[in-house]
Amino acid sequence: MAKDSSQKFIARNRAPRVQIEYDVEVYGAEKKVQIPFVMGVLADLSGQPKDPLAPVADRKFLEIDVDNFDERLKSMKPRVAVQVPNTLTGEGNMAIDMTFESMDDFSPAAIARKVSSLNSLLEARGQLSNLLTYMDGKTGAEELIAKLLAEPALMQALTAAPKPQ
Repeated sequence: MAKDSSQKFIARNRAPRVQIEYDVEVYGAEKKVQIPFVMGVLADLSGQPKDPLAPVADRKFLEIDVDNFDERLKSMKPRVAVQVPNTLTGEGNMAIDMTFESMDDFSPAAIARKVSSLNSLLEARGQLSNLLTYMDGKTGAEELIAKLLAEPALMQALTAAPKPQ
């Protein structure tokens, strides 16, 4: 069985938003004919790719929809490589090199995970959030944290201790 064209697939699965019709006279009778609205987009959406792109003549049109968007994005490997001011230390610039594989990679947390200095801050924030949840309503825990913050030697001993696995 021959594979249906993408126009027929779209017609079956999504109602058309643009309908173009024209009147034709066939054997003396007027008839309305619908013209399919097909659009192709040529765009360089890969950013700064590590591997060179194929020549435009060798590229093929791809059907992109809600169901396969992340798969198509991953195959395109859009990449950005920039220098940004280092606002963490205030010294110079940071080199940022990121490749995106899904729409979730554009979220602030995902971007922070891809930058090592921001990732460590994000992990610390998560640990502090977990600690706050654990301490909720436990007065003894609050007193212990206050004591820990007041004594730098105790704080250093805890930070030097290995993390439990």
